[in-house]
Amino acid sequence: MFPFRVRSVRWEASVLAVLGLLGAFVAGAPAAAPSPRAAHVRAVTDVPGTPGSTTPLSAYAIRSTAEVPDAAALVSAPGYRTAGWHPAGSRSTVLAALVADGTHPDPFHSTDQQRIPAADFAVPWWFRAEFTVADTGARTYLDFSGVVSAADVFVNGEQVATASAVAGAYTHHELDVTALVRAGANAVAFRIKPNDPRKNLTMGWLDWLQPPPDQNMGIVRDVLVRRGGPVALRDAHVVTSLALPSLASADLTVKAKVRNETAEAVTAAVSGTIGSGITFRRDVPLRAHETKTVAFTPADTPQLRLERPRVWWPAGMGAQELYELDLSVAVPGAGPSDRTRHGFGVRSVRAPLNKDGARQYSVNGKPLLIRGAGWSPDELLRWDAAYTEDRLAYARDLGLNTLRLEGHLEHDEFFDLADRYGILTLPGWQCCTKWEGAVNGTEAGEGWTAADHPVARASMAAEAARLRDHPSVISFLIGSDFAPNAEIEKGYVDALEAADWPTPVIPAASAKSAPLTGASGMRMPGPYEWVPPGYWYDKREGGATGFNSETSAGPDIPTLDTLRRMMSPAELTSLWKDPAAPQYHRSPSRTYSTLKVYDDALSGRYGPPTGLEDYVAKAQLAQYENVRAQYEAYARNATDASKPSTGVIYWMFNSGWTSLHWQLVDRYLDQNGAYFGAKKANEPLHVQYSYDDRTVAVVNRRTAPVSGLTARVSLFNTDGTRKYDRTVTGLDVGGDGARTTALTVPASVDGLSTTYLARLVLTDADGREVSRNVYWLSTRRDVLDYTESNWYITPTTAYADLTGLRSMARASVSATATTSTGTGTGAGTGAGTGTGAGTGVGAPATSTTVVTVTNTGTGNTPALLTDLHLVDGKDAPVLPVRWSDNQISLWPGESATLTATYRTADLHGSAPRIRISGWNTPTATVPAA
Repeated sequence: MFPFRVRSVRWEASVLAVLGLLGAFVAGAPAAAPSPRAAHVRAVTDVPGTPGSTTPLSAYAIRSTAEVPDAAALVSAPGYRTAGWHPAGSRSTVLAALVADGTHPDPFHSTDQQRIPAADFAVPWWFRAEFTVADTGARTYLDFSGVVSAADVFVNGEQVATASAVAGAYTHHELDVTALVRAGANAVAFRIKPNDPRKNLTMGWLDWLQPPPDQNMGIVRDVLVRRGGPVALRDAHVVTSLALPSLASADLTVKAKVRNETAEAVTAAVSGTIGSGITFRRDVPLRAHETKTVAFTPADTPQLRLERPRVWWPAGMGAQELYELDLSVAVPGAGPSDRTRHGFGVRSVRAPLNKDGARQYSVNGKPLLIRGAGWSPDELLRWDAAYTEDRLAYARDLGLNTLRLEGHLEHDEFFDLADRYGILTLPGWQCCTKWEGAVNGTEAGEGWTAADHPVARASMAAEAARLRDHPSVISFLIGSDFAPNAEIEKGYVDALEAADWPTPVIPAASAKSAPLTGASGMRMPGPYEWVPPGYWYDKREGGATGFNSETSAGPDIPTLDTLRRMMSPAELTSLWKDPAAPQYHRSPSRTYSTLKVYDDALSGRYGPPTGLEDYVAKAQLAQYENVRAQYEAYARNATDASKPSTGVIYWMFNSGWTSLHWQLVDRYLDQNGAYFGAKKANEPLHVQYSYDDRTVAVVNRRTAPVSGLTARVSLFNTDGTRKYDRTVTGLDVGGDGARTTALTVPASVDGLSTTYLARLVLTDADGREVSRNVYWLSTRRDVLDYTESNWYITPTTAYADLTGLRSMARASVSATATTSTGTGTGAGTGAGTGTGAGTGVGAPATSTTVVTVTNTGTGNTPALLTDLHLVDGKDAPVLPVRWSDNQISLWPGESATLTATYRTADLHGSAPRIRISGWNTPTATVPAA
């Protein structure tokens, strides 16, 4: 990660103390620290005088205005006593701080969030901090965004901005407070207004999760104290133009604004470097208080034409090469005046509409199928860099190449990590709130007033300037469910053009259009609720054609370990016994308040659950097959001549809290059937079965073609008796997502039981197994009623019969495991997965456990969906962990060797163990030291 900001030692110490309070949030546990209401809460940041330094305020003292009778001039004066106030981190909502200091219970467990009174957040709250400067020779600015929802701002007893000016979570503000700053202690206070996403251009949670009672009011991005000299340097960025298709050269244009802050004319010397080999400089005359845009182009600076540039590629397509721009300005006689540094990448993104009107992305001239999922931040908007990197490493482990951010546009560090991991991002504004209130008819979100338009334009300008140089960002979606009207769209487009926005602008994530940006090329037909695996293969509704921007089969039931952490015993009983019971951990939406559709399908296909463990086991089977089918169908259809699939966003990748739906990975980073179904479907070289036409295909996501492959397809009754077996040799498949069909399974096979198993094995030219895929299928198919489809579901009128799985004999499985510990290779599970990803000096040590699993049975019965969990001495899962494969199915005599990589410290001093379980495998635990 590039060193964007200079932080003082005192800031580091302060933030470590705050993170000590917040550290429990990943586990969802309440903080152990008692409420310090009787203590004086200190929030002081040392700010250097170095021109170009940007120092975040390290922490705040916060309190409800209902409890603070003093005037703003007193509250914002240096030395004001904050006894009885609450400590808050540098990026914090009100509720995040109150949970961290023990004032309120853990909102992630059971229904404890309902115990937090929403009335406490119906009035403004003070966020107060102090900073010290040794001298006032440098100019001083407050630089910030991320205020939810609006704030009056005060410095040293004086108001410097009103809430009407500081409105909107994404608007950027720079307040020159030089005249107010004094040597020594200085105070800044924000009086934060309550948030209502229906009324404010901020952030909301829609139907994703139970929204926090404070609606995320607070300051959720850094407030920077910026120091500078007589000339300010702003808006620095790099416009890249890559030669296609050769990639042989790239033209760079470096732009920035220089601003004379004095009342006299000056000549500013602007100089810069890119990497270690490119330097440039120019003198810029400026009149008093003049601002000029400076541009260095290959025409006047030939070294900005790169020959054989280091090109940035998405994960799986090449290396994630990054450059760094270092730009500074100086004034003769006054020395350095300002400086900025940040990374950028050289790559090209295009996304024209294909002949069917679908958006088709290409990067560096190579078309790619978008295989993505929807990203969610923490419900309380708490930031944890390691936790974020862990999730991005999981996304890469799953074979995903894209994450969609609908609102909740994350911190700079998120996009830095996405750049390093090669994960493409699709940021955009949020539906069903104020953002679409002017165009969404009767849905949530109030209509716009004249005051909303400048806030929206300023939000777009600020986010465009922040995101444009990140190579991972491949579009901006200015609409989600609805496209903006002409006036709103023009405000957005003008702001994007002014910022030199380099990638396609999409009018909506749904099948809408707008006057300037045209048709979206995307669609949003659902589903969001359970449908059977075969649904995904039809080229209608949400099936595999075009670009589906958000879709899944709804619920994703976590593992037993996670369920027992997040729900009470009574809730767990209700979970499996009562399909019609409202589930607090599903959604606040009445559409999704219960699990009835999902539970009816689970019972109809697999048989009624007999207990919690049986319910969860069936859920893992159902989620594995469904998620796998969704990604496999889109992969199979990507190269079709007619109506090909071009992109799919699984809704969602993760949840911001402890959830029962819309997640490939749960809150605690545990991995269930949904996770491993996605991982299997997205493996680089993959053999797969199609539910609609029974074809067996090989999909190759590697860049190079592969030849000499052999595919073997076997069908078995549930007792393990083989009823069909065919081998096809000499298969060749191209690269970059190409597909070849190996064979078609017969429509009828003599002696095949109603429930049966299909085993697909792909070997390379040397006979090595490169892909194995096992399906549980039925001669009785699921029946869909498309005439009753709506925006969230296509009903199923008859279920496939998978109840035969209940009669499978118990399988005997053994395992041996060994563990080795290495040096630090990364904070996340992405260690060693790509250029620059997961590496760093002082990174935590990692361990690797190698497990060999064998079906030791003497009969024919396979061990179906055998799950391995790495656990510590207390039988608690060690998370995060990256498995080479998991939830595997083995026939008698077969073995598989799997690896698990994880942070050694997450064992908490105990020896590692492997817990083995499966559909028809008794649970056992073996040592792995």
